[in-house]
Amino acid sequence: MSLFGLKFGKKKLKEEERQLQANNRDFNLQFEYANNSIKTSKYNFFTFLPLNLFEQFQRIANAYFLFLLILQLIPQISSLAWFTTVVPLVLVLAVSGVKDAIDDFNRHKSDKHVNNRPVQVLINGMLKEQKWMNVQVGDIIKLENNNFVTADLLLLSSSEPHSLTYIETAELDGETNLKVKQALTVTAELGEDLQKLTEFNGEIRCEAPNNKLDKFTGTLTLRGEKYALDNEKMLLRGCTIRNTEWCFGLVIYAGPDTKLMQNSGKTTFKRTSIDRLMNVLVLVIFAFLALMCLILAIGNGIWEHDKGYYFQVYLPWAEGVNSASYSGFLMFWSYVIILNTVVPISLYVSVEIIRLGNSFYIDWDRKMYYPANDTPAQARTTTLNEELGQIKYIFSDKTGTLTQNIMCFNKCSINGKSYGDVYDMSGQRIEINENTQKVDFSYNPLADPKFAFYDRSLVEAVKLNDVPTHRFFRLLSLCHTVMPEEKKEGNLVYQAQSPDEGALVTAARNFGFVFRARTPETITVVEMGETKVYKLLAILDFNNVRKRMSVIVRSPEGDLTLYCKGADTILYELLHPSCNSLKEETTEHLNEFAGEGLRTLVVAYKSLEEDYFQGWIRRHHEASTALEGREDKLSELYEEIEKDLMLLGATAIEDKLQDGVPQTIETLAKANIKIWVLTGDKQETAMNIGYSCNLLNDDMEEVFIVEGSTSDDVLNELRNARKKMKPDSFLDSDEINIKFEKSSKKQIIIPDEQANGVYGLVITGHSLAYALEGNLELELVRTACMCKVVICCRVTPLQKAQVVELVKKYKKAVTLAIGDGANDVSMIKTAHIGVGISGQEGMQAVLSSDFSFAQFRYLQRLLLVHGRWSYIRMCKFLKYFFYKNFAFTLVHFWYGFFSGFSAQTVYDEWFITLYNLVYTSLPVLGMSLFDQDVDDRWSMLFPQLYVPGQQNLYFNKVVFVKCMLQGIYSSLILFFIPYGAMYNTMRSDGKAIADYQSFALMAQTCLLIVVSVQIGLDTSYWTVVNQFFIWGSLSVYFAITFTMYSDGMYLIFTASFPFIGTARNTLSQPNVWLAIFLSIALCVLPVVGFRFLKAQLKPTPSDKVLLKIKEAKKRPPPPSPKRRLRRTSTRRSGYAFSHQHGFGALIMSGRNMRPKSPFATTGTFSPNSDKYKHKGL
Repeated sequence: MSLFGLKFGKKKLKEEERQLQANNRDFNLQFEYANNSIKTSKYNFFTFLPLNLFEQFQRIANAYFLFLLILQLIPQISSLAWFTTVVPLVLVLAVSGVKDAIDDFNRHKSDKHVNNRPVQVLINGMLKEQKWMNVQVGDIIKLENNNFVTADLLLLSSSEPHSLTYIETAELDGETNLKVKQALTVTAELGEDLQKLTEFNGEIRCEAPNNKLDKFTGTLTLRGEKYALDNEKMLLRGCTIRNTEWCFGLVIYAGPDTKLMQNSGKTTFKRTSIDRLMNVLVLVIFAFLALMCLILAIGNGIWEHDKGYYFQVYLPWAEGVNSASYSGFLMFWSYVIILNTVVPISLYVSVEIIRLGNSFYIDWDRKMYYPANDTPAQARTTTLNEELGQIKYIFSDKTGTLTQNIMCFNKCSINGKSYGDVYDMSGQRIEINENTQKVDFSYNPLADPKFAFYDRSLVEAVKLNDVPTHRFFRLLSLCHTVMPEEKKEGNLVYQAQSPDEGALVTAARNFGFVFRARTPETITVVEMGETKVYKLLAILDFNNVRKRMSVIVRSPEGDLTLYCKGADTILYELLHPSCNSLKEETTEHLNEFAGEGLRTLVVAYKSLEEDYFQGWIRRHHEASTALEGREDKLSELYEEIEKDLMLLGATAIEDKLQDGVPQTIETLAKANIKIWVLTGDKQETAMNIGYSCNLLNDDMEEVFIVEGSTSDDVLNELRNARKKMKPDSFLDSDEINIKFEKSSKKQIIIPDEQANGVYGLVITGHSLAYALEGNLELELVRTACMCKVVICCRVTPLQKAQVVELVKKYKKAVTLAIGDGANDVSMIKTAHIGVGISGQEGMQAVLSSDFSFAQFRYLQRLLLVHGRWSYIRMCKFLKYFFYKNFAFTLVHFWYGFFSGFSAQTVYDEWFITLYNLVYTSLPVLGMSLFDQDVDDRWSMLFPQLYVPGQQNLYFNKVVFVKCMLQGIYSSLILFFIPYGAMYNTMRSDGKAIADYQSFALMAQTCLLIVVSVQIGLDTSYWTVVNQFFIWGSLSVYFAITFTMYSDGMYLIFTASFPFIGTARNTLSQPNVWLAIFLSIALCVLPVVGFRFLKAQLKPTPSDKVLLKIKEAKKRPPPPSPKRRLRRTSTRRSGYAFSHQHGFGALIMSGRNMRPKSPFATTGTFSPNSDKYKHKGL
């Protein structure tokens, strides 16, 4: 949330109670409640410059360079011109400032988009269109079908009977099934009468803003009467109105106070692990710099005392200097200025440019572009690229992220015969793809055109009037709680409580059994073109214990039948003994379906005797009106009648995964990345998807289910799981147990523990609440991190963030969270990297994310290609940058011992200014933007290459020390070889060459050529750009050198360019070039030798993979066949897992029924009418 939002949120959380009046802005304004505007931006036009500069100078390096600039303005200690620091500092601040301005401008745009959405607000008796941001607490607003809910509202009235309103809560809990909300009767009477709504002056007292999505308590006081308010009467921001023409609501919470925004978590400033490491290293370098300056200052004090004191006639002390010790003190600060280039300011400019460039690669990657909805990948944050190459844990949402949230009727088994597969002429099964011909349902004018089925034999069975097949589809068209909507004749839309039910009813519709309409007492079905009205006598409702539902209907012919569908484990216990042989055949089919990751469901029926049923329905009425034990009595009656069922068959529904999800998960697992699924869905649904996308499989030793209802239960379940996975973890000698005993309040990092097999863990939201408490969180993180896969179900948005925070707290690992809905925002903000999927659930997740794209499968390319490349490039850049600057700067240190510690620079001042900005900036940028050890195809084929990034092997403190030592060694060579070559040297014409300026030119030429050769050694992937930058930089150096040291420049700027003629005098001598060649050989050969021997004698796993790739490149592999992932899994019921208990009773009561559809009456519309006779069956 924004700084503004956070501030406001904290203020409002101190409220104990909220009080407001409808239609009374003056009354409500006194409480200073937040309005409905959302603010995620940081700056405005006036605050940008001061705030941004304040933020930038909080970086140690920027503050340090400002301090240096101040030192350079003091004449007594200034050893370099002021422009050597001002130019780079201004450049750095400008580059960072522009980038921050662009980021904040984008935040302003997204805020403006949301805040300017239109909504109808009731003002002075009229509906006026207002912007979302102008809506205030106490306003009454009108919402229409498919509108987003503007704020947290109390539902007042709606177009539906009894003021019911259907909503979709996908952005809150990830579920797309419809939920029902109902207004109070006293407000339902207001209807859409604007006069009555304007006069409504109810006073609300309710709880203060909080993040509990499933809880609301309050009271409405109207005309002296008090009415209780609960969550069933609330419409929360983030929901979408469905299947409801209009509704009116009273704003209770707005903007940052809404439950959605309270759950969205706080925005944290994300920094990469390399950033944090660089801060530590910069402090180490500062200490090293201070040590060098101290040594040189002490040296100056001693030299001035022993020698300089007696040479004051020739070398007078500066004005104000009256002792050797004071001279040493001034020299300390002079050397701080000279040696500051060990931490060059251009380091930070280059880092920003590299990150920006690698971000553009993500934006431009066509292989991450999704043409279906014209969505490219987008790097929304440009400072986290290299962190993508170090991910160890991925936290993923389920609905809309792993799945498309579309259910498809895929296969079925009827009377022992399996349908759904397609066979060729030789009887071989054909794999279904986009080219497979679909069944033609054009004979059925009421068929859903979007429904796809490929097995023609099932259509033939229906057309041949096969009795079991007809009975099977009749059951699917009658046994459900779906609501039909037919606004145009023949244009049927089903509103289903669970997507599974919608898929089954749609299947029946296409095969000729069209569910057309329902009333509380009847169900209208068009069977094979003939309209039939069944009397609905009872709905035996679904719940999580029964795992089945039944309906009892009377056919037009007077037959009484019970139709039942449910989980196979439950229904098999209720079957008549005569079904045993059919049960065996059906079981085989169920195992096949489950093996393909489909959600299975068994269907059965029973013919009822009239006398028995009349007695049963009387007892049912008594039980349903009982004041005590109602649920138990009804359950007993349901058990009694649902016996001796006749098996019809089974259905198999595919919860369609997004394309490539199983393959992506398999590839990421090979890269040693652990995947946790955090979903608001129910346990069975989450486990189903776990099996479907190969996260869970039957080859696992065990999948632990933690569902304890007390703290002790959860602790025991977690400990039992850990005991099975690693019994040794309970011994006192265990490394982690010892660490626990030693550590008191100090934060401990838990190392990775290896289990004795492959395990999975499933934990429910209720149990997770206990597990996240202080005394259990260590147990949870130890047990969960031993498992290959963790699935947390029924979790709230805040719990998602808490799980991510837990892993960040106890594991030294980089985390990534990926989701597509508003319920994922908090975990996206909490993780090191947040990825938003621009899917069906709005754009909330994308707006809060660091990276976004359209499909989960692009994640493997983001990590294994872009992330790995970015990490390797950044590590190479830092190694090279620190090396070249140590080599450059330490030459001054050695020179101090030969110049009386006088803070005399070795190089020309212009060379010092241009070294990092011009001469060495482009070659290292070229490597950091274009280098790749292997191309994208090999990166995806060998995910093991990703592992070194997780272990942070390419740049760490040890690697830094190696760079430092290499830099010190090179600086020794670069000082002493030119010094020795120049010492008492004569030119070929007999003139002396051993002057300071010639030595300076030779040393800087050696340095530049050595660092250019070094970058050539570090480059793995040569491009024209790399070649141009390296050769171009050397050419520019010689061009600038010859120009600056020319007679003309000296005549124009005498004081600024004193090195007149040095270049042509020195660089024309052969011995100078021989010395340069010797310097290069001594600097580079040890590096080449070390790298060669290391690769031969002690290769890393990465070296071994790269060797395999080199061998594979010699003989290009054949294109990999498109293989279907084999799934082995136990049967899993897919029935109504997101079904809302009690919906059957709502249907039977008639409270949710509209007036009867004019198209649903008997005989009014039939495929057998004259209009359709030529298309008859």
